[in-house]
Amino acid sequence: MPRLVLASGSRWRRQLLDRLEIPFAWQSPDIDETPHPDEEPIALVQRLALTKAQRLAEAWPDHLIIGSDQVALFEGEILGKPGDAATARANLTRFSGQRVRFLTGLALLDTRQDRQWVTHETYDVAFRRLGDEEIARYVEKEKPLDSAGSFRMEGLGIALFERLEGDDPNTLIGLPLIRLCAMLREAGLDPLG
Repeated sequence: MPRLVLASGSRWRRQLLDRLEIPFAWQSPDIDETPHPDEEPIALVQRLALTKAQRLAEAWPDHLIIGSDQVALFEGEILGKPGDAATARANLTRFSGQRVRFLTGLALLDTRQDRQWVTHETYDVAFRRLGDEEIARYVEKEKPLDSAGSFRMEGLGIALFERLEGDDPNTLIGLPLIRLCAMLREAGLDPLG
């Protein structure tokens, strides 16, 4: 039985975690992701990442549980998942020629030792100037309705960008692997061990 659990239903996060070649289980936590009144974006992603891990703690004693959550920030506004094509197109139109910052909260919960690590990573995306037709084609082809920011960097979304800036490109997909590896080593599970 794997000692590591990913608290996520995201296939993208599972694919990223697969890269570490550590056996893991996964389960989608059911949590309320509504921001608290006046909650700052960093506090939000850290709280949600930890809450996701904690939601699975009772079902996975003696495990390391990974929680992660992401929001996009544009002009001070927290953007969630668009949910429909019209919202995705409107978001991408707003982003044309602009920068969008992504905050990804990361939590590791050790249910055996009752320890936790919580942090966040940032990643900035500079969009190139986008025309209405290419935005419409992109949304139709990729259907990024469940992705913060209305695009998927791991797919055709890469064609929307002029530049990407950050320490770990996996952060943009939703699981900062460099920071996660450091947390896992601190918890006694070395990916290269």
